[in-house]
Amino acid sequence: MKERSVNMSTEEVFIGSLDQGTTSTRFIIYDRLAKAIATYQVEFTQIYPEAGWVEHDPMEILESVRVCMERAVEKATGDGYKVAKGIKAIGLTNQRETTVVWSKSTGSPLYNAIVWMDGRTTSVCRRLESELPGGRTHFVETCGLPISTYFSALKLLWLLEKVAEVKSAVETGDALFGTIDTWLIWNLTGGCDGGLHVTDVSNASRTMLMNLKTLDWDLPTLQTLGIPIEILPKIVSNSEIIGKVTSNWPLVDIPIAGCLGDQHAAMVGQACKKGEAKSTYGTGAFILLNTGEEVINSSHGLLSTLAYKLGPNAPTNYALEGSIAIAGAAVQWLRDSLGIIKTAADVEGLAKKVDNTGGLYFVPAFSGLLSPWWRDDARGSLMGISRFTNNSHIAKVCA
Repeated sequence: MKERSVNMSTEEVFIGSLDQGTTSTRFIIYDRLAKAIATYQVEFTQIYPEAGWVEHDPMEILESVRVCMERAVEKATGDGYKVAKGIKAIGLTNQRETTVVWSKSTGSPLYNAIVWMDGRTTSVCRRLESELPGGRTHFVETCGLPISTYFSALKLLWLLEKVAEVKSAVETGDALFGTIDTWLIWNLTGGCDGGLHVTDVSNASRTMLMNLKTLDWDLPTLQTLGIPIEILPKIVSNSEIIGKVTSNWPLVDIPIAGCLGDQHAAMVGQACKKGEAKSTYGTGAFILLNTGEEVINSSHGLLSTLAYKLGPNAPTNYALEGSIAIAGAAVQWLRDSLGIIKTAADVEGLAKKVDNTGGLYFVPAFSGLLSPWWRDDARGSLMGISRFTNNSHIAKVCA
């Protein structure tokens, strides 16, 4: 009662949060007390053209954003909140490393988005490892990342080499590259009509192209890989006014005031300071340790990455990260590929029907193994199957 009286006696102020994940999009509206008053979530299509390949339709992602915005505002309005003019800013968080190249003249994607867990760039990785001094660790000193199918630069190289439309658009100056944050911001701020081509430091740190210390695109890396800087977005901090949403969207003239990759946003949300770590469980699972203003290189298969930079003049915090590609996605696999469950929530009841896994062991390397092995040639294994094994055992070991 007290909380609502605060809202009624003062101007109602809200913040919109756009969470564009690997399997779904959500829009959440928070009040001045950081209470979520409305949320709407939409799953979108996972495209698997070949074994180990994962794609998204960038246009479907845009539509999911539009729907989530509209429906969240409708829900809040229906509950009596005056959100139409009360939302003061929007923050954005997104699936990292997923790569899009599009035409700046038409706004159309030149290929589907290649998802972070996609493994098609194995041959590109092997080629670079054989050609470059230091092999897999050649770029670690500048970007903190090994050569791996995980990161955006390799996906961009594949697009440049394999997709004629992308190569042609780059040659004619009509191509724009970005991770999902860049794709969304460009469209939200006008698209072909003046859309802003930007990314934030956390997402840029996952491309393999940003220098961790200068927080800018690393020119020697771009030269080595043959990637023109002209197609890359401007890098900004995680907390600043980037631009305003245009009239083509449900929420008009509202500033986009913050952007972080999903795992970095979780660090901020958990108030993760130097020496503290967080672990999140979603499509994958990721543990990040805040190392403060120091870049620390790991000898145990962890990534050196940016944690957050909360303003243009704010200090830069770095992190060590351990990455697991498949976590919650295994439950989605049970639902969509095996048909063992109808909804993700069903896995709990099915798993509770047995006391143990019945001797099953599950390695969810659907698209390779990330930390600490970095083996993109690994594949998933379900071992220990016997005549005794049933759906409940499989649900328990996968969940």
